Amino acid sequence: MMRRQLNIMDTPTSVDCGREVRFRRSFRTLMECMVPACCAFQQSETLFDDSCSTVTGTFFGYRKGRVSFCIQQDTKTSPILLLEFAVVTSYLAREMQHGLLRIALECSGRRGCGSLYKVPVWSMYCNGRKVGFAVRREMSENDASALNLMHSISVGAGVLPKSGEDFNGDDLLYLRASFDRVIGSPDSESFHMINPVGSSGQELSVFLVRS
Repeated sequence: MMRRQLNIMDTPTSVDCGREVRFRRSFRTLMECMVPACCAFQQSETLFDDSCSTVTGTFFGYRKGRVSFCIQQDTKTSPILLLEFAVVTSYLAREMQHGLLRIALECSGRRGCGSLYKVPVWSMYCNGRKVGFAVRREMSENDASALNLMHSISVGAGVLPKSGEDFNGDDLLYLRASFDRVIGSPDSESFHMINPVGSSGQELSVFLVRS
């Protein structure tokens, strides 16, 4: 039986480091192009620092579909909280036309136990009227696509351009603004929209309360 002889190198060899670096960069760029859009944003497990007093809040949804509410530290960070409301987007838009919109989300549970951002289901009240429930959910590919389209928008409202099959022929409406974050206690927190300079006084607030 013949055995293959191994040639052991006992002298220094040269390596083209520049080519190796270029290959790795090209490979990383290729992988980034292949990663689906939903991977651009992932629901963050990191909670806000108590010193964070201003956040970005975004309402978005198809005109005939349910509206979602997303909280981020800024437009380029992963969402800290993503809720789907029981009301359709057009209903919320009508309520906003009156200049006053207060959304109260209430849950029951052991007080002071766990983060409010981890609560799965909330009872929802809109200007004092119960309108169903709000559900915390994970980021979907459509959510990520919408947020990617808005990544350069810090404040504004309008209709997102239709892209592919994601929009199903329906308009995707959005409202994005900066919100003052107010911590009342471990069981209460609220977000109050900051009106841009020169705009009319729209009062919009979202309250999270655990009783």
